[in-house]
Amino acid sequence: MNNIDLPALAAVDSHSEECAEIWKRCFSSLHLTPRQRFLNACHGYPVDRTPLWLMRQAGRVLPEYRALKEKHSFLDLVQTPELAAEVTLQPIRRFGFDAAILFSDILVVAEAMGQAYRFRDQGGIEMAFSIRSESDIDRLEPGAVVERLQYVARAIPLIQAGLGGQTALLGFAGSPWTLANFMLEGGSARECTKAKALFYSDPALFSRLLEKLTVAVTQFLQLQIDAGVDGVQIFDSLGGLLAAETFGSASARWITKIIASLPSQIPVIVFSKGTHGNWDVLARTGAQVLSIDWTVRLSEARARLPKRIGLQGNLDPFILTTRPEIVAAEARRILDEMREENGFIFNLGHGVPPSAPLENLESLVATVQNFRPGSL
Repeated sequence: MNNIDLPALAAVDSHSEECAEIWKRCFSSLHLTPRQRFLNACHGYPVDRTPLWLMRQAGRVLPEYRALKEKHSFLDLVQTPELAAEVTLQPIRRFGFDAAILFSDILVVAEAMGQAYRFRDQGGIEMAFSIRSESDIDRLEPGAVVERLQYVARAIPLIQAGLGGQTALLGFAGSPWTLANFMLEGGSARECTKAKALFYSDPALFSRLLEKLTVAVTQFLQLQIDAGVDGVQIFDSLGGLLAAETFGSASARWITKIIASLPSQIPVIVFSKGTHGNWDVLARTGAQVLSIDWTVRLSEARARLPKRIGLQGNLDPFILTTRPEIVAAEARRILDEMREENGFIFNLGHGVPPSAPLENLESLVATVQNFRPGSL
């Protein structure tokens, strides 16, 4: 019984009330592997407890990561399969999360298209050039993505070997809209305006750029799926820059095209930060799960979205910089709010702050892992 991979039972309509009760009665005492638990939640099936992973769970918050960074640059860690695998596995060994997420960067897609990037000495990202004209867009090569990102494909089997089939592995990519902002600004910027300016001033050229990025992101996600990830997340981190009436055409339209091109059995999570005026648009992207930032109540999002769509989130990352008892109390509040929901994955409303003390992450993990939904 413990070896049953419930998402494979796709013929069962888990969204009907009668079938949902049957699932709960049959599997309430089942102990799932972390991988099964995560995938069940993605598909809206019952779980033995709420699955947990965190955006930016690998990185500066971990002393073992900082030790590696003393010997290797960030880009070395991303581009060396063995090192990327090690960094991906570090938080799983320490915390036992239900899902690992590939250690990489959203800008590897821009680099593979011909627009390299580096980290400035004073902080932030600098692209090798800024997209300023039609000819700059013509220089981008989406067809080169698969060949140039083979180091990612080589890292994934190494990670899966380390996970031993027990923990889910997520791949990811930035959304075309978010990537376009970095590429047009030439890197990190205090205020991103150039993508919006292009959207309004030259819609045809904007569409040419976003079409290229959509092809590139689709190919990158498919590369990760072919290499063995269990699901993928699309980071639309700058979606909130758009007005509600333009979000659909400037960002969601392209995400929808990407998801439609991916295998339907692979769960896709969409994290679109700050786009709360667009629940209906987000629902139509085809995402199985929507990751919600910390500025909205999950119960409000649940009420506005179809039951078939799972939710992920949404602890305020700042809470991880406070004290363990505060972390535990805020986590329990969210867990109580979502206790009746099968399709729920606990996460943050954004990434782990680098200043978060380890004891606060330990408190969060213990709280979520020890919580049992009252409905099961």
